[in-house]
Amino acid sequence: MREIDTNVVVIGGGATGVGILRDLSLRGIPALLLEQGDLAHGTSSRFHGLLHSGGRYVVKDDKTAQECIAENKILKHIAANCIEDTSGWFVYLEGDDPNYLQSWIKGCSQVGIPVKEIPLEEAFRLEPLLTRQAIRVFEVPDATVDGFKLLWANLRSAEKYGGTYRTYCKVQSLWLENGQVIGVYAQDLITGETLQVRSKIVVNAAGTWSAEIAAMSGVDIHILKNKGSLLVFNQRMFNRVINRLRIPGDGDIFVPHETVTIFGTTSHTVELPDDHQVDEQDVTALIEMGEYLVEDIEQHRIIRAFAGIRPLYESADASDHEGRGVSRNFSILDHEKMDGVRGLVSIVGGKLTTYRLMAEKVTDWVAAKLEVHTPCRTAEEPLKNELATEVWDKARQLLGATAADKMMERLNEQAGSVVEAIARQPLLGQFVCECEMVTQAEVIHTLKDPAVHSLDDLRRQTRLGMGTCQGAYCTYRATPMIQEAFGGWERTVKEYQILLSERWRGITPVLWGEQLRESELARALYLNVLDFKAEESGE
Repeated sequence: MREIDTNVVVIGGGATGVGILRDLSLRGIPALLLEQGDLAHGTSSRFHGLLHSGGRYVVKDDKTAQECIAENKILKHIAANCIEDTSGWFVYLEGDDPNYLQSWIKGCSQVGIPVKEIPLEEAFRLEPLLTRQAIRVFEVPDATVDGFKLLWANLRSAEKYGGTYRTYCKVQSLWLENGQVIGVYAQDLITGETLQVRSKIVVNAAGTWSAEIAAMSGVDIHILKNKGSLLVFNQRMFNRVINRLRIPGDGDIFVPHETVTIFGTTSHTVELPDDHQVDEQDVTALIEMGEYLVEDIEQHRIIRAFAGIRPLYESADASDHEGRGVSRNFSILDHEKMDGVRGLVSIVGGKLTTYRLMAEKVTDWVAAKLEVHTPCRTAEEPLKNELATEVWDKARQLLGATAADKMMERLNEQAGSVVEAIARQPLLGQFVCECEMVTQAEVIHTLKDPAVHSLDDLRRQTRLGMGTCQGAYCTYRATPMIQEAFGGWERTVKEYQILLSERWRGITPVLWGEQLRESELARALYLNVLDFKAEESGE
């Protein structure tokens, strides 16, 4: 058993947990983050990628709307490399509720969300696929955010100030003595080693698993696990976020990301925190609802369906609410005051857009307990350091401006070594993934990261396989590098099996037309060219 001492243990490697680690580290508070999988493998990557302006909440949840617009401005400043400032449109359709329209306009004004009406002729010119049933269009400062980039940027910043983390390290129990949590027992899922971590405070930021963590101390908190399914189209259908101007509901938002568009979402209560299966009925329902905003939506190719779980906190006085009726606000649960358990605090609810604010508030609580008076500065200090101009110039000369910029956004301070590798061996600048413009050099660099234990980890750090081919070509091209990194063909086959099985799960609900034909091509690549057996590919 390995023994570790620290001041704070943070449980959960989603946006909130990593944001807390960064804030603690900037305040000089030693902290260790434990995550049972890879960073961003849960809700923080399984969402539509919207950086909210607050417009969706102004009518029924004005507190959340106020937090969203404030954090929207902050994140555009500190995390510009993780955000595309697309703006967003709220589209009022013929037959929609005029009373809601007026309440929405009033609500935006009250919480400080800037709204600009776009003339219809201009709207149709700028977004040709927008339905001609639109009768009014309003622009708000929505944007899109890459959850993977955001989490890794927070982590790298935390590391610079002494923060530490362990992925694939599952908390098995809380360490209690005389009604106080003094640490955790965890298992390293890679090595099998048991860790005994002593701390002064444990922060439960486990998202959909928060109730399970709290229960280890005998505390009962109610987390409503609300599943939302989404569809990925193989093209950038809009250049702006497109919302339907009505009470938030299913199938009312299109979010552009890089070369694809994400459309959603649905709302179903589930029992398991990792129930990510998408039902074909949800796909059909989403397509039907999508016709209200894109009239010929059935003509556009869907390459994937996926689902995420919203961890919604239900307080005792809100237990009659369900799904979309539960507030998207967050709560800090001081279990000493609420349950008589000292040394444990839970942060529940909220949204990715407000992750930094959530981290600030819970770190304020921790700092007060530890009598640390250093103020929070996560709203001012950028998440990345600007690289030297000569590094940017060399990368653009070697790769072209677009590919270089994408790589620099992903790698940040680590980009210099990759650029030098390409300069020494130009063949390393060849693309493994053309959709996301991932080079051989970047794949090799990332596979050397001690935190990368699988192909799925590689995907989350580089976006390899997240474009329109869904890994069919790029993963195949990466075979020699993967085989070398993972120490042989047997391990490589196992990694392919896991990754392709996950990709297949998302493809199966939308397997028709062009997507079916491409899937058959992928099958030929892996079964015939690489000589996989059918059972090995998860098919």
